[in-house]
Amino acid sequence: MRIVVAEDLFLLRDGMVRLVEAYGHQVVAAVDNGPAALEVLLAHRPDVAIVDVRLPPAFSDEGLQAALTARRAVPGLPVLILSQHVEQLYARELLADGHGGIGYQLKDRVLDAGQFMDAVQRVADGGTALDPTVVAKLLGRPMRADPLAALTERERSVLALMAEGLSNAAIAGRLFLSEGSVSKYTTAIFAKLGLADDQDTNRRVRAVLAYLGAEQGGR
Repeated sequence: MRIVVAEDLFLLRDGMVRLVEAYGHQVVAAVDNGPAALEVLLAHRPDVAIVDVRLPPAFSDEGLQAALTARRAVPGLPVLILSQHVEQLYARELLADGHGGIGYQLKDRVLDAGQFMDAVQRVADGGTALDPTVVAKLLGRPMRADPLAALTERERSVLALMAEGLSNAAIAGRLFLSEGSVSKYTTAIFAKLGLADDQDTNRRVRAVLAYLGAEQGGR
């Protein structure tokens, strides 16, 4: 994969570059500020970008803004956001554009290289890789938009784990269900959300986007 890294801390940026290269990928650009991040995202259109939320010059939300602007210009550009905190408004905005290829990981919860690179790969493949804390923050308030009201509590639990990027087998293990049961839940979720079987669209991603975007739509 061709990867862009945007992180202001030298040691962390250098560490990520060495890590992704150790896994056989190419870092086409590594930058330390918001304006440079946007420039290289648009210039290189990487297979995936790893972007810190808070970058110079203001250390507020320059990384997220660069990612949002780049995805408006290049719909579906895969972006994995790294942060110390959950920026709920911008996380929803990233997810609400109707495309997959989004990850949001909290720095202090990335426990090993394999976990991190698995998240990078899922995002590059057009899926989602959301930290459970991010999912909990985004889904913490009651849902007010149809057709999500039709989902059962178990279906919502399955869909929340889908948002983390888990496979049916992994969801089954987490919820102590059989894989067949999870498959039935996912089929029911797709039906209730009106997601037809479309070879050109990842229904799992569309379901996650519908679920996470519902609260924003009801605001």
